[in-house]
Amino acid sequence: MKAFAVLAAFGGERRALNLAEIAATSGMTTSSAQRCVHTLAQLGYLARDERQRRWLLTPLALSVGYPYLAGHPVIEQATTHLVDLNQACGESVSLSEADGPDMVFIARFPSHKRFFIHMPVGRRLPMYCTAAGRAYLSALPLEEARDILERSDYRKFTPHTVTDPKRVLEMIVSAHELGFAWAREECYRGDLTIGAPIVGEDGRPVAAVGISGPTSRWNIDDLRARLAPLLIESARAASSSVATLRRA
Repeated sequence: MKAFAVLAAFGGERRALNLAEIAATSGMTTSSAQRCVHTLAQLGYLARDERQRRWLLTPLALSVGYPYLAGHPVIEQATTHLVDLNQACGESVSLSEADGPDMVFIARFPSHKRFFIHMPVGRRLPMYCTAAGRAYLSALPLEEARDILERSDYRKFTPHTVTDPKRVLEMIVSAHELGFAWAREECYRGDLTIGAPIVGEDGRPVAAVGISGPTSRWNIDDLRARLAPLLIESARAASSSVATLRRA
């Protein structure tokens, strides 16, 4: 468990860390972190950058998460529909699934045009302030959605982030009625997103598909009006494929 905590200390802006930073981020004592770092380095998951005097993850670290993505049934069934959506809209298309109160990106199809926000597979964002998260919650019974929101750690990523739980719940109810959710620069400045749930045969959400468009090309009203129909169609097609797979 401690080794996983050390690996999890890296990510986002924390690409290179010294021992003290690893210990603080992973919640360990310095001596305990030192033992874990030594073991992970011996196994090849960490490497020392002597110029920076810091530790870095190696490509071997990808092997920890790769087995989860390889053969993932939703990715397999949804990819064709997401590629078609990416071709049709020309903007970034993503697939994410829930983990606690967060959504985790498990597939990404980049925009055909210039787009400056990097969103790698494995990136984790809160449900309350993302279109994909709100879309996922909109496909759950309202009490379940409310329970997840109560476990969320509300904070402002940008001045536009909605952190009022009542307002977020209203947006989820609206998403249920419309078939899609939206977010306007709530996680990143200049990023507009819409999302729709992918549901299984039982009608419960298994993932969410999203489209991201920059404010340099879109305003939120145009994005919703022009791309939401394509998004909903793709989410329904992916839902049908997932349901067929689970019946097989």
